[in-house]
Amino acid sequence: MNNEEKKRNVVFIIAMALMTMYLGWRVVFTLPFHQGVLNLVFGILLIVAETVTVFTTFELFYQKMRMNKFHLECPEIPDECYPDVDVFIATHNEPADILYKTVNACTFMTYPDKRKVHIYICDDGNREEIAGLARQFGVGYLGLADNKNAKSGNLNNALSRTSSPLIATFDADMIPQHTFLMKTVPYFLLPRFVKENGEWRLRKEEELDKKLKIGLIQTPQSFYNPDLFQFNLYAEGNIPNEQDFFSKEVNTMRNASNAVAYTGSNTVIAREAMEKIGGFPLKTITEDFETSIRIQKAGYITYATDEIQAAGLATTTIKSMLKQRVRWARGVIQSLQNTHAVYTPKLPLLARITYLNSFLYWWSFFNRLIFILSPILFALFDFQIVNSHFWDVVVFWLPAYFFYSISMRFLSGNIRNQRWSQIIDTIFMPYLIIPVLLETFHIHQRTFKVTDKKKETGGIGFGFAIPHAVLLALSIAAMVRFVNGKYGWALFYSSIIIFWITYNMVALFYAIFFMLGRRTYRSNERIRAEEDIRIRYKKLSYEAKTLDVSENGLAFWSGKPVYLPDSNNIQFEITTPCYKASLFGRIVYVKEQSGGWRYSAAVQAADDENRRQYMQVIYDRTHSLPKKMDLWITAYDDMLRNIVKRLRRPFPDRRKMPRIRLGKQVVFANGAACRLIDFNYRFFSVSDFDTNGSQDDKFIYTTESGIPLILKRTGTYIRHSSEELLSIVNLNDLIKRNQINQILVDITNANEDEG
Repeated sequence: MNNEEKKRNVVFIIAMALMTMYLGWRVVFTLPFHQGVLNLVFGILLIVAETVTVFTTFELFYQKMRMNKFHLECPEIPDECYPDVDVFIATHNEPADILYKTVNACTFMTYPDKRKVHIYICDDGNREEIAGLARQFGVGYLGLADNKNAKSGNLNNALSRTSSPLIATFDADMIPQHTFLMKTVPYFLLPRFVKENGEWRLRKEEELDKKLKIGLIQTPQSFYNPDLFQFNLYAEGNIPNEQDFFSKEVNTMRNASNAVAYTGSNTVIAREAMEKIGGFPLKTITEDFETSIRIQKAGYITYATDEIQAAGLATTTIKSMLKQRVRWARGVIQSLQNTHAVYTPKLPLLARITYLNSFLYWWSFFNRLIFILSPILFALFDFQIVNSHFWDVVVFWLPAYFFYSISMRFLSGNIRNQRWSQIIDTIFMPYLIIPVLLETFHIHQRTFKVTDKKKETGGIGFGFAIPHAVLLALSIAAMVRFVNGKYGWALFYSSIIIFWITYNMVALFYAIFFMLGRRTYRSNERIRAEEDIRIRYKKLSYEAKTLDVSENGLAFWSGKPVYLPDSNNIQFEITTPCYKASLFGRIVYVKEQSGGWRYSAAVQAADDENRRQYMQVIYDRTHSLPKKMDLWITAYDDMLRNIVKRLRRPFPDRRKMPRIRLGKQVVFANGAACRLIDFNYRFFSVSDFDTNGSQDDKFIYTTESGIPLILKRTGTYIRHSSEELLSIVNLNDLIKRNQINQILVDITNANEDEG
């Protein structure tokens, strides 16, 4: 254990001790027994909400402290030991273009003997279009019509028609990296291999570790597009994806209690384990979560890694996100009830506590409502729900809250902090309380609905913000009434209530900004990628570096301006260590950036093979969105950014040629002179034009390399200036002679007169 871990564990222990003391004080001394029934009821609800919240974090603290006690290392195994793998790509009604990227990526997955990798599209829509896609890629197609058992029925059908000992599962939109199988499959060989003196060797028959039965390896859920928290709150550069906290922190911590959750995709499962539990369960709407519990009850190890090996498309509409969370909430509770996971003797105590925590998590949204209403009831309606004095609260609550906040930072590894947890809970709160309550009392939702991943074009969802707006209005009214007439020490003694109301108001403002949404202008995500690119136009050829890539466009950076006309097709060739794609397209805008020039182009692949390669260039990489929070960004910064961004009208870049500033005095062949202000290959912008008495409208300017430029006055002036435009008459001839690059060198030399 290193010093950082020791420091973290000490903070956890102090936080748990102080929070336990605080809760003990709350239960024994602060309940309003003599303030009436309503006050007592709300006082008890508040204590219960605090206790449940603290218990769930205590369990995570303990898991974090223990997580290094159970660590599996991915072994290095000989090529001939890699077993056959069936790859299931589950689809219901997703469009072919989404499936294309996933199937394509699966065909590029590295494996010692690719004949052992058997890829199947599992389509319970039984669509001819998807069958055609399977034929196009040369992969298997397992169609299923009228499936009444949703995704479980689809996957069970695939299980019954295949035979490999390992099964990799992917959702239709989850695109694996080429290393996926090499980073997951070897774990299943751990019972047969052992590491000695830094080298892996095959165990002898009597050395086989029969207790190390690997049932499932789960890699993180990851997304290449900003989720709605990042996008709607203009925070795609500041915070990680909201699901990263569970996938990369919570789920990996559960390795210590063997309570890892199967999240339905990016996973490899042992067929033996699936056969032992009778296949994917049917009576649940979260078959993935229940599958992992049943595998654990059958005596298998489920293990989560923290290395991203696949990425998909996060939901892009508020409505679809809320439906998704309701399904998760109801499904998790259903599965816990179906498997008796909290009290079954087939799971160890720590796993059962973890699953109790999984159940209590979904009550955090009810807790959040209690935390928002409590100060409102006190400050606006004079409810006495906590019976205490100011200094008692300072002594018992303040130190506990301080260490609790620090502990949350240690817990999340800067993926999530306490403020963002409160914001997320506040956003979901109005829409999860009733489904959780119904499901807890066995009023089930049985219908499985696929999450909508269609791109949103207009993100306005203010109707969803009505509950938050009502709570915000009540909070403002409570604040105004509570501070009215208070001065000096009275305000000081009121500071805890003021802090509490303000804290809630900040979360409610975030929620309203979130529900206001944000308009989407791009049809495809741009993914940052720095790769070699060669650009060709006629006889001109340039080398540059890509800045970002998308399915229908790319941007590249050049240290110097280059001539690429927007009216003609340009050839692009991108080369990476694994892929090479030829594209063609047109420049859509150019601007100066970072001491050079950024060019953006609309592109398409030259043919289908190049399209396949280009899809891999785009998606076979770890996404470029933040993996850690920017700890310097405060709530004030977030609020200000949201206000400014929403008030500012977007101004699209329209310049399609580089405008190169010159400031160069020149003299033409006939003695006329002017000052060259800037140049964009087609035109010079000039000032102080002196014709020297000439009546001609054409002038010859010879550069220092002896290249003649024939310039013609256009009579057009730049708006609100005296700068006139001169067109380059012989531009096409200069391109044919391959002189355009030398012209740029000549005219950007130091100021001098030329004739």
